[in-house]
Amino acid sequence: MTHINVLDPGASPLDYYGFELRRHRESAGLTQKQLGDIVNYTGSLVGQIETARKLPTPDFSERVDVALETGGLLSRLVDLVMRSQLPAWFQQVAELEVRATEVCTFQTHMVHGLLQTNAYVRAVLGVLDETNLDDRTAVRLARQRIFEKGEPPVLWMILSEAALYQEVGDREVMREQLAYLLSFEGNPRINIQVLPFSAGAHAGLQGSFTLFRFASDPDIVYTEGYGSGHPTANSDTVRDCSLRYDHLQAAALSLKDSAELIRRVMEERYGEQRDSDGSPMA
Repeated sequence: MTHINVLDPGASPLDYYGFELRRHRESAGLTQKQLGDIVNYTGSLVGQIETARKLPTPDFSERVDVALETGGLLSRLVDLVMRSQLPAWFQQVAELEVRATEVCTFQTHMVHGLLQTNAYVRAVLGVLDETNLDDRTAVRLARQRIFEKGEPPVLWMILSEAALYQEVGDREVMREQLAYLLSFEGNPRINIQVLPFSAGAHAGLQGSFTLFRFASDPDIVYTEGYGSGHPTANSDTVRDCSLRYDHLQAAALSLKDSAELIRRVMEERYGEQRDSDGSPMA
């Protein structure tokens, strides 16, 4: 177990966060319990975060920043901490998400991580491995903070109709997830199109992929395998995938028709079930 007196702030972003938290707390003359009482967390949790044994959350960071008058230091650090906890092969992709001005993604079987709900994330990450599920879920959800930036990226997601019917978690999880997608109707920076079954053979049959576009850097294409990610700036690959994405957008339903289909599937497939007398079924 890491001892607080030998915590190395250079060991990792999480260790640096804990070091700074302890330094600012002690400068304020507060014990861990006293700080916990102020920010409505336990002193034990404060201690675990200070010793890099527990991940901080954005909410915790914001409260402590106010309590200790850090000038927003911990809130700035928490995004770096969260990205550092992603699988090593995915950390570069998370950096691309942060820097991109536009993210264009085609997903064949599930909602992209940038638009997943808490329950949906837990269901996805919990397949075969439920260890540290709370922290792993928080780390994935933290990627969505890119939409809180002063200049957030524009996101285009083309979602195969199959993903609407793939029951991740249970019916309630799916109903919540589809409702979340519908909450972006009218948001010009987050655009969702559905590629219907009726499209038949299409330009994305080889699988999901994501295009990252930047203000001054070359575009990058990202594809993913089991436990590995493959970003590339190869001009031929980028040109091919850009053309494929254009064709997928042309074959997909309009934004309005996509929302109508999502709403229909949400209500008809995942709506509240009732028995013959109209009463909700358990």
